[in-house]
Amino acid sequence: MNLKDILEGVQRVSTFGPLDREINAISVDSREVAEGTLFAAIRGEKADGHDFISKAREAGASAIMAEQDVPELYRDTWLQVPDSRKAVAEAADVYYGRPSDAMLVSGVTGTNGKTTTAFILQHLVTQARGRCGLIGTVRYDNGLGQLPSSHTTPDWIALQRLLSEMRANACKGVAMEVSSHALSQSRVHGIRFDSAIFTNLTQDHLDYHGTMEDYFMAKASFFEHLISQGGPKKPTAVINIDDPWGKRLARSLEGRLPVLKFGMGVQADFRASAIRVSIQGTQFTLHARGREFLVRTPYIGRFNVFNVLGALAAAWSMDLNLREAITSVLRAPQIPGRMQSVADAKPFRVYVDYAHTPDALENALRTIKELEPRSIITVFGCGGDRDRSKRPLMGAAAESLSTYTILTSDNPRSENPEAILAEIRAGMRGDRCEIIPDRQAAIARAIDLAGARPGGGDVVLIAGKGHEQGQIVGNFTLPFDDVKVAQSILRNWVMPDRSRPSQRDHDR
Repeated sequence: MNLKDILEGVQRVSTFGPLDREINAISVDSREVAEGTLFAAIRGEKADGHDFISKAREAGASAIMAEQDVPELYRDTWLQVPDSRKAVAEAADVYYGRPSDAMLVSGVTGTNGKTTTAFILQHLVTQARGRCGLIGTVRYDNGLGQLPSSHTTPDWIALQRLLSEMRANACKGVAMEVSSHALSQSRVHGIRFDSAIFTNLTQDHLDYHGTMEDYFMAKASFFEHLISQGGPKKPTAVINIDDPWGKRLARSLEGRLPVLKFGMGVQADFRASAIRVSIQGTQFTLHARGREFLVRTPYIGRFNVFNVLGALAAAWSMDLNLREAITSVLRAPQIPGRMQSVADAKPFRVYVDYAHTPDALENALRTIKELEPRSIITVFGCGGDRDRSKRPLMGAAAESLSTYTILTSDNPRSENPEAILAEIRAGMRGDRCEIIPDRQAAIARAIDLAGARPGGGDVVLIAGKGHEQGQIVGNFTLPFDDVKVAQSILRNWVMPDRSRPSQRDHDR
């Protein structure tokens, strides 16, 4: 594509040098530059792309996009912009043919529930309209195949490329998770959305954002983007107003953007009541648009009611038939690593869940308690080089809702695993716990405890990693999958010899 055509979609750009150039690629990584590349210099957390402009030029870059003034005596093509992130997003949008205009696009943001909500919404659009893409923490789906996920929300260029693939694969829509990091870095700039869902806001990522207020403002910027995104779409904000941050967000958008509110309070446009949770799933009565509907879902837990509500409200806002969507919810897929059952044929149950914040862990444990198990054994840890303040909070949540807790490693990164575990333990007052840094040994111990008592009925919750397939230790990622590890241990599990006294109560 000719550079002149690309620049028609880039706002506030000052140009120097020849513009009649063919652009074959756009990149923010100087190592990927070849002849015909438009190189955009991005200021990152660890490196500044402006420091690599000379390398990009040596590699054959046809044009440089930067926030700096054009250097003296420079004779090649230089594009000066006030914000390289937004400018490269706009350039990529044009280069890939504005793919978001050709599909229903729904974004999901919030601390917890993004993945489940996006999966449900993808299912609803697929059932109603045909092929639908997915972008999120677990995986990407371009409509014809699944791809490993590198980031919850890809970078400016990769995101537009992926949307372009979906359009080429005849996707009618895309459901995508939108992380606070992505919003802070303007990664979704240049995308036109039909709807945006706010799930909730609880403590997480404060190592990046600093305060809850800054974290909220990052999330709120998504909805400001909807107001200013331009184009023919008329987007709708779909907001959980049972969450105090969601209620604040909804108030801030009044008169500026159509808002659909969901929750369990009377002010919600999509409201749930008469919730019933069982081991097979959850059902509730939906009050929406002056009518009542019985909704049955395959997901357990009251927190999943919010995820279903958000997906249904977004589907309705995008003109999907509500009754058909409700029927489709019952056939929604299992979400990898989200309250995923891995021991259905045993006298006890084992769930793997991604819960890695105090609120998410509490929600997962409250869900299990509603199933009325004989006891709950929780295995979890906290990531290294991340928000340390949540560690004792997670310890307190686990202790208050578990019968027994096993603290273990979860992506320690550069930190000492035992130091992390000590900070979690500081939030716990009793002695109904033990520390086993080796995660596989911790899972095996929990399963051993659950299977030791006659009659069954115990539940093991393995929390924190969910769908992840690696354990980050130092600078290395070692293969580790909670689901596969638990399944392997369960395959070798045999019923204890009941002729000998059990040590389980003594161990506890």
